Amino acid sequence: MEWIRLAVIVVLVAIVVSLGVALYHLATDRGDSKKLVNSLTVRVVLSVMLFLLLMLAWRFGLIRPHGLQP
Repeated sequence: MEWIRLAVIVVLVAIVVSLGVALYHLATDRGDSKKLVNSLTVRVVLSVMLFLLLMLAWRFGLIRPHGLQP
C-alpha cells in the first residue's frame, strides 16, 4: 500500500513543520503566545490523527506490524 506510506510521510512532515513554526514563535517572542499555542495544538492534532491512521490501517490490513528478523 504505497498511498498509506505517502500519507504517513506527509503527516510526519506536517508535524515537523508545525513544530518548527512553534519554535519560531517561541524564539521571536513578540507577544504572539496565541500563535505558539495554535502551532502546538495543530501538532498535537496531527499526531493523534497519525496514530488513528496507523491503527485503522493496521485494523483493515493495509499495514502489518513486524518484529526484528532473527
